[in-house]
Amino acid sequence: MAASAANVRIDKLLAQAGVQVDGPAASDLQVHDARLFQRLITHGSLGLGETYMDGWWDVGDLDGFLFRLLDAHLDERVHGIDDLWLWLKSGLFNLQQGRRAFTIGERHYDLGNDLFEAMLGRRLVYSCGYWKDASDLDAAQEAKLDLVCRKLQLEPGMRVLDIGCGWGEALKFAAERYGVAGVGVTVSHEQADFARRLCAGLPIEIRVQDYRELDERFDRVFSIGMFEHVGVKNYRTYFEVKRRCLVDDGLALLHCIGANVSSNHTDPWIAKYIFPNSMLPSAEQIAQAREHLFVIEDWHNFGADYDRTLMAWRDNFDAAWPGLRARYDERFRRMWRYYLSASAAVFRSRRDQLWQLVLSPRGMRGGYRAPR
Repeated sequence: MAASAANVRIDKLLAQAGVQVDGPAASDLQVHDARLFQRLITHGSLGLGETYMDGWWDVGDLDGFLFRLLDAHLDERVHGIDDLWLWLKSGLFNLQQGRRAFTIGERHYDLGNDLFEAMLGRRLVYSCGYWKDASDLDAAQEAKLDLVCRKLQLEPGMRVLDIGCGWGEALKFAAERYGVAGVGVTVSHEQADFARRLCAGLPIEIRVQDYRELDERFDRVFSIGMFEHVGVKNYRTYFEVKRRCLVDDGLALLHCIGANVSSNHTDPWIAKYIFPNSMLPSAEQIAQAREHLFVIEDWHNFGADYDRTLMAWRDNFDAAWPGLRARYDERFRRMWRYYLSASAAVFRSRRDQLWQLVLSPRGMRGGYRAPR
């Protein structure tokens, strides 16, 4: 009886998104295991992702199916017990402090450079590309890096800090194109080793270090795709560190995914399988955390570009899979495709955004003119 009731409820919910169970459309759900329906009722988004990984269901157009669910806000109708537990845990504990700050490096960014080199394109830039005038992924990523440099008004001889430097591509670009020197910090040993090789011969230092330990001065400070791992309990500290490290007439840039609604945790499936201890900031949370520390000179949203970026990453991953399958199993393949497809769907539905903020300690005299 319980399974039957769950079946009926899921059918009704899917109908609101224009999806049929075992229907003929590419975005219709093809069910291989009848236990799926009760699992979705009990575990919500975590159940949906895990059952896909386990092969309980398939769909011809995965990102299109997930877009329909998100666009109809079905995720807000079926939370599951895991979402409540994550909310409680995130409220009780600081999940991004101390040893936990390095968890994301160990469980995600240290998965293997072979995976990310195959997926990300010519440059290992694991953040949204800027597609305004670009026709392919590599051009979009170069345009994004140049946009960051132009917004920061980089000049030769400046010293810059990259908080969450990844594989070092942004610092390398800034050093080669704009003549700056810099320091990059990351919590991933794999990334740091790669970045040191990439930036060899340039005036760049790469460290495996918690950003909270930083206490030295720079002309410019930026973060690209790192703030999503900071956590709401640490937002104020993050901006205090950024201010502490920035000269009084300097500029800072924050490039991050943003949520339309404030929360204290991420999606349970994402937290368990992709980005542990992560969460997306809302505009309100960012604005409050930087009060009395920074003037917001510019707030630029190009979140729709992330859909295109993620689909390009998924195409690269699919094309590279024959060379990756010796190291990663079929369950990993389904997990990774689900992650990229679901993320694309989130941005396509405009449920999440991509923001670039330019910040100054005192406000730029005469105003700031933002490049686009």
